[in-house]
Amino acid sequence: MSLRTLNDVFFNLVQRNSNRVMLTRATGEWKPISAQQLRSWVYATARQLRGWGIRKGDRVAILSENRPEWAVADFASMLLGAVDVPIYATQTTEQCLFVLQNSEARIAFVSTRKQYEKLAAIREQSGLESVVIMDEVPDIADAVPMQSFLHSTAQEEDPELDAIGEQIEPDDLATLIYTSGTTGTPKGVMLTHGNLASNINVSLDMYDMDKEDVCISFLPLSHVTARHLDYALFYAGVPVAYCPAIDDLPQAMRDVRPTVIVAVPRVYEKVYNQVQNKAHGIKRALIQWALKVGAANRQTVLHGETPTALSWKLADALVFSKIREGLGGRARIFVSGGAPLGKEIATWYADVGIRIHEGYGLTETSPVVALNNPINHRLGTVGKAMSNIEVKIAPDGELLVRGPSVFTGYWKMPEETAAVFEGGWFKTGDIASIDEDGYVSITDRKKDLIKTSGGKFIAPQPIENSLKVNPFIGEAALLGDKRRFPAVLIIPAFDFLEAWAQQRGVKFSSRKELVKSHQVHSLYQGIVDEMNQNLAQFEKLKKVLIVHEELSIAEGTLTPSMKLRRRNLTERYKKEIDALYAEGEPHVRTATPKH
Repeated sequence: MSLRTLNDVFFNLVQRNSNRVMLTRATGEWKPISAQQLRSWVYATARQLRGWGIRKGDRVAILSENRPEWAVADFASMLLGAVDVPIYATQTTEQCLFVLQNSEARIAFVSTRKQYEKLAAIREQSGLESVVIMDEVPDIADAVPMQSFLHSTAQEEDPELDAIGEQIEPDDLATLIYTSGTTGTPKGVMLTHGNLASNINVSLDMYDMDKEDVCISFLPLSHVTARHLDYALFYAGVPVAYCPAIDDLPQAMRDVRPTVIVAVPRVYEKVYNQVQNKAHGIKRALIQWALKVGAANRQTVLHGETPTALSWKLADALVFSKIREGLGGRARIFVSGGAPLGKEIATWYADVGIRIHEGYGLTETSPVVALNNPINHRLGTVGKAMSNIEVKIAPDGELLVRGPSVFTGYWKMPEETAAVFEGGWFKTGDIASIDEDGYVSITDRKKDLIKTSGGKFIAPQPIENSLKVNPFIGEAALLGDKRRFPAVLIIPAFDFLEAWAQQRGVKFSSRKELVKSHQVHSLYQGIVDEMNQNLAQFEKLKKVLIVHEELSIAEGTLTPSMKLRRRNLTERYKKEIDALYAEGEPHVRTATPKH
């Protein structure tokens, strides 16, 4: 049965009457939540919202990490036809105020005292009528404890609420998702029930999943990818285990042992770097041998088969199985989205026996536009377009899409909405190509293309992704727009760099001192020189800027979805970048900004 609205996800989920639709970690152990329990909580929450006068079209904000109460607030709001407005748990008070005022949210659900305090500071300005807190925090007088009504008298059925939920139509607005905004003011993306349902319907056709599978929900539910994933899993009957903090993910992987893993490239990159970091002496030689064996069997893995060669079985037993164990040891489906996955990283995973299905999408497309899958998979691409989506390439190389999962517009922004549509096609802002078999490849964000003062265009992401394969590089950002030549800003992988420095007797008392070392300068110049051998003359990186700070959401150099904020990064280091391009300056410099 195809979904019409997101309420169908909830109805289908509770009708299955499973004893394990969710998993949550409490008092040190993972406990299941049954369909019956979830239904009781959703009905209780919907009744509370209805008692406050929440009706179809009203906005309800959710400021929380991933946890069962997030889904409860979400399902309860949509059951009434309300429009939920997710806010990243990492957002500042000022950012929360913008979303609340712009969306005109009446009610807000918050997870913890910390999140409550953000709203308490702006309560009068926000226009909120009530705040609901998920945690049991006894000394907060002006917030309603969610537990106070979750544990009210359970009802097996509520025909009145069901009837309201069944009257919601595909064209009704389901959610306002504010773009994390790599540049400019966040925009509220209006997604209808039909937008999201149409995308879930075609996604589920690609993968064979059922109640025997399990997946960890750790990508922030304020991001459309995580929302889409959880809805699809619920509809397929797959239990969802909530991991509120990314730092807890390694332990959650070991405990839950998921069979389905959906992650952003940064997660896959960290696993890769951890393996590189442990590769010393005999172990390094063993890993290098295993990777050669894996490379010889790569095509078998990419075809979805397990190699049968004796050498591969030995490499798997000694090396590859240990890598998979770090991801729980049971995963059979791996998906990457949210940002481009470097081809070198995808190739490395294939060589260790893991086929990652890379996909592509945007908030405005609900989100998936294209996705590799077990049947149609091509390394280095984001797969074929979804069956409900049409794609084409504009004369300037931009990818255009149209279909039922494309959003209806930006909230209260008619001019911005009109600007991203052309003849019924949505302009994605990404430069892409489509091969003769229909596989889509994404080159870069159109606005991120670098144009040197000599008129040459450079796509930064493929070069940056290649650099990040090196274990000494945590992040890389190309520079050079309107400049004479390209350069690169490098954020080291400090764990790896510090270990390397200690082994070589490099003395340092801080990261700032470490990156000033001439040995470190020589190391990174060598890495860049090696990269330059594979680049066209106009792409070659002439200078290197090394910084001692890691990127962070708090500093504004990463979006809440872990993507690089280029404008913020270059503004933060503007003085150092200007100096880098000064005549006669050394090829490698360090940045120590005063902020």
